[in-house]
Amino acid sequence: MPELIQVESYAMGEWVPPTNPRPLHDAATGEPVAEAGADGLDVLAMADHARQVGGPALRRLTFHDRARMLKALAAYLTERKDQLYRLSHLTGATKGDNAFDIDGGIGTLFVYASKGRREMPDSDLYLDGGLEALSRSGAFQGRHVCVPLRGVAVHINAFNFPVWGMLEKLAPTLLAGVPAIVKPATATSFLTHACFRMIVESGVLPEGAVQLVSGGLGPLLDHLGPQDAVAFTGSADTALHLRSNANLLRNAVRFTAEQDSLNASILGPDAAPGTPEFDLFLREAHREITTKAGQKCTAIRRILVPAAHMDAVAEALSERLAATKVGHPAEEGTRMGALASAAQKRDVEAKIDALRAETTPVLEGWNHHAPDLVGRGYYVPPTLLRCDHPDAARAVHETEAFGPVSTLLPYRDAGHAVELANRGGGSLVASVFTHDTDFAREAVLGAAAWHGRLYFADRDVGKEGTGHGAPMPHLIHGGPGRAGGGEEQGGIRGVLHYMQRTAVQGSPRLLAAISREWIKGAPETPSDPHPFQRPFTDLALGDTIHAGPREVTLEDIEHFAEFTGDTFYAHMDEAAAKANPFFPGRVAHGYLLLSFAAGLFVSPDPGPTLANTGLENLRFMAPVSPGDGISVRLTVKSKKRRTPDYGEVRWDVELTNQDGATVAAYDLLTMNSE
Repeated sequence: MPELIQVESYAMGEWVPPTNPRPLHDAATGEPVAEAGADGLDVLAMADHARQVGGPALRRLTFHDRARMLKALAAYLTERKDQLYRLSHLTGATKGDNAFDIDGGIGTLFVYASKGRREMPDSDLYLDGGLEALSRSGAFQGRHVCVPLRGVAVHINAFNFPVWGMLEKLAPTLLAGVPAIVKPATATSFLTHACFRMIVESGVLPEGAVQLVSGGLGPLLDHLGPQDAVAFTGSADTALHLRSNANLLRNAVRFTAEQDSLNASILGPDAAPGTPEFDLFLREAHREITTKAGQKCTAIRRILVPAAHMDAVAEALSERLAATKVGHPAEEGTRMGALASAAQKRDVEAKIDALRAETTPVLEGWNHHAPDLVGRGYYVPPTLLRCDHPDAARAVHETEAFGPVSTLLPYRDAGHAVELANRGGGSLVASVFTHDTDFAREAVLGAAAWHGRLYFADRDVGKEGTGHGAPMPHLIHGGPGRAGGGEEQGGIRGVLHYMQRTAVQGSPRLLAAISREWIKGAPETPSDPHPFQRPFTDLALGDTIHAGPREVTLEDIEHFAEFTGDTFYAHMDEAAAKANPFFPGRVAHGYLLLSFAAGLFVSPDPGPTLANTGLENLRFMAPVSPGDGISVRLTVKSKKRRTPDYGEVRWDVELTNQDGATVAAYDLLTMNSE
């Protein structure tokens, strides 16, 4: 008999062998393959280690440093993912399932690494939103800033995604600058352990940034404080038990839950048999029933179909399911493997029995699949049921069989479809297959309040759609009500869950120093030489040049109109312009003013300023008439390093007229070398 895998914990920089271990089994054969247990682990000391060692080490890094850390970690895991693939088969996962779990988890690291560099500052402070004027003169202003929590994030993960479940929580947590203690579900913890060991061996993360509990958490939740956070994935019953912890409630510990979800998929009334949408719908329903043997929190549990198409869908989908190869997950061609554990199999079979009271079978049992699997491992065959009276039903809207099980339900019209979808009491995702724009909008207005994500698929999306059951790191993963009421991922939104948003009020000088972003009213420093002739590292916030004035003539306006073809009446017709409530008469083009501003502030000689990469937040505030004189102020607003050789400079640009009134303002972006 092969030696059992020892699923260790990782505490305070040391690997700790399992104590009082329980056996873990190969899902395909039922044979023991590992043992895990963490009785006696000093979880309170682990939490202190995270707060006192891991937290300070992470906070010494900028968001960009942490983003580079995530990218390096993702690259390290990518080179070794074949090792994880082989181990993953023991959880019942097929080769195709690995794309969701292992590749999906690594991909999430890459996405957060990219977003951290592109959307967050090269700083240790995140600015959330713009400035708020709190006084008439602008001498007193406010804004929101976000800083990392000073505690530890406790991640309690589910059995069905041992790798992705860990990495999709770690990515935003580490990017925020918060250390984490990972507690995987025991049944598949041997795969999480293998991936975690790679993370430690990579040497990418600072000491204390991550720790692993391969067993129970002991008294940890009873000792968390207001700077800590808990992120949970699992059943609604377990979530209720955990979030009801008196200490968590007393200290208002942040608790995010992603739990049970009776997700629905709606076939639009227009998506009749023979349409592209009908074919997409069948393919997606089949994939969601069989991928990970239906052990996905986003899997389609209720299939909503126009009553007229019920028989057609039942026949076509059952044919696809009957042709699915169920077998050992490591075998070539296997489309669906086993459930993760014996307990999981018993639970699914019990839930199917509960659903039978309100449904009739369309496809069930091993008649259409390999009968030799009966009695081996933890297999359950693809099961398709139908409920012809969904309004009177309860179990189909309340009971989730967490396996390859789904129920067909007929609906009368759009309103009825939305009503049935919402009967699930809140879900992570609902999908709609339609080419009808009116039906799509009606679905959003009626169903969005009950679903964390709405996935629309039609012929225009085609094969480029990521799928009903694939949460993307860019968008939130969570849902209201039964689904837990939480949000994970969501791009930078996910990072902010591990940060404190604080309102900061003060003078422009102090706010600029705090935020490391120059704001109007803060001190300006005359730049000599011209700022375009100074390297990236030499530029400082507040470095400024003033240029002008330049008179804008009627000849300038007419020449610009003829040269560009922009002969809008406000520039060319005095009477028509005066009739416009916004203009005193003929006025200069806004883009003419931008061109004149560039002519005033640009240094023409070669230098460290390599390129103008765009402008943002452009506003035209007041018209400029022939004879007006415009001046420009150019100020270094913020800096963001892009590579070791160059960085992005954001300039605050303001155009004023001869009376000192602002006529235009915008942010100019340039790339500057060292």
